[in-house]
Amino acid sequence: MAGICIIRCKNSGVFMGEIIERNGREIRIKNARRIWYWKGAASLSQLSQEGVSQPKECKFPREVPEEMVLDAIEIIPMSEVAISSIQGVPVWSA
Repeated sequence: MAGICIIRCKNSGVFMGEIIERNGREIRIKNARRIWYWKGAASLSQLSQEGVSQPKECKFPREVPEEMVLDAIEIIPMSEVAISSIQGVPVWSA
């Protein structure tokens, strides 16, 4: 699977990034951004194609250069519109 995707994991959450390696459920993600809380999309499927309509209400921390997740259960390719939308969400921190 090429390009930027949303990766949903069983226990570690949801991420957006480019898959650089996959071995079963283990996925190495480049430029990974955790999708912690969102508003303005009903599901990850909608989020992957339309992005968010309420970016200031979302909680997406800063992206990291690389991350390995061990429990991926869903990979959804993203549209350019959705990528731009999520990249436009301000970095959230507690």
